[in-house]
Amino acid sequence: MKKLWKNYKSTIILLAAIIIGAIVGIVYKEKASALAPLGDLFLNLMFIVIVPLIFLNISTSIAKMSKAQRFGKIMISIIIVFVVTAIVSVLVGLASTLPVKLVSTEDGNRIRSSLEEVSTEAQEETEKMSILERTVSALTVSDFSGLLSKNNLIAVIVFAIMFGVATRMAGDKGKPVVDFLVGANEVVINIVKIIMYYAPIGLGCYFASLIGTFGNEIAIGYLKTFVIYTIVAIAFYLVVYSIYAFIGGGRKGVKLFWKNIIPVTVTSIATCSSAASLPINIETAKKLGVSNDIAETLAPFGTSFHKDGSNIGSVFKIMFLVCLFGTSLSTSMIFQILGVALVATLLVSAVPIGGGTISEMLIISLMGYPMAALPILTIIATIIDPPATMLNVVGDDAAAMLVSRMVDGKKKNNT
Repeated sequence: MKKLWKNYKSTIILLAAIIIGAIVGIVYKEKASALAPLGDLFLNLMFIVIVPLIFLNISTSIAKMSKAQRFGKIMISIIIVFVVTAIVSVLVGLASTLPVKLVSTEDGNRIRSSLEEVSTEAQEETEKMSILERTVSALTVSDFSGLLSKNNLIAVIVFAIMFGVATRMAGDKGKPVVDFLVGANEVVINIVKIIMYYAPIGLGCYFASLIGTFGNEIAIGYLKTFVIYTIVAIAFYLVVYSIYAFIGGGRKGVKLFWKNIIPVTVTSIATCSSAASLPINIETAKKLGVSNDIAETLAPFGTSFHKDGSNIGSVFKIMFLVCLFGTSLSTSMIFQILGVALVATLLVSAVPIGGGTISEMLIISLMGYPMAALPILTIIATIIDPPATMLNVVGDDAAAMLVSRMVDGKKKNNT
């Protein structure tokens, strides 16, 4: 029992806090939103370290690599794993929704009429941007100060890569910069550890507010979507990630995966944020036998580019519209759905509820549906956010094991 408590103390405390929060949300419903500020306090503390954490993790990992070839091998392996696992996730999403009619036209009309007063300001702004402009906007910012915002994480990653490579190119003259990066990275990690002492209170309050606010406001069509998505997410979590862990580290890899994955799972569900889960996600990857440079490079990249849950969610959103508008499903349409789901997910922001607006606009645009459907997708994104975030976050750890197997071989993941 003492050993169990020692190994799982933080997990048990975190789970207890989440369960208490869920009970409070169910019992007090909307009144539980009074606890939201305590949950927001935790999120705010996490968000202020996200940008320096991502920048320092990536730039430090690249700058201190002893072999330049290793960085190239890591990046190639990450891209391969991300593409393959993304294809798997959209195929699972399609297979899950093809046999089911998520919503009827009548339900859709009622849902749409209930959203008539939703503001279209964000919609109009995004609609004016071409796909090329959206891509440039995601990869870069027009002013250095923009890199200090968590809303521009992809641009931060791009700059961190450039900074790390430039530091390596500086050779001996760049060593003082490397030392600074290593020291600063260690300081930020310790800040995260301090913040995590408040995690049980913050996550418990956040979850109570979430349950209390959204628990009783889901329409029948949305409820069906939520239930089916949750079932698919749980099955994907248990089966597919076990397979990935087995490929990455054999039977020992599977045992190691399930021994260490619960804390990051709980954090992702409670916060609905890949960004807020990033610090613990990096530590979890290291506990899975993944080397520091792979863990510290893949996890920040995965926050923006590797999203199993969002891939599946994009398919659900598209299929919801397909059912709503009575679109016939030809072979070409099915391939279009898969392609749009993959492309749209790349633009999903790593922040809590509401970060996927640009992605949803892209789905509507590429699928040829009216822009009035945007609020419909926003609601779907909201209700599937917890299980989707869970897959997004945990999927990074499973992917890290696969990359580690490709880069370091079988022996590394079995240690």
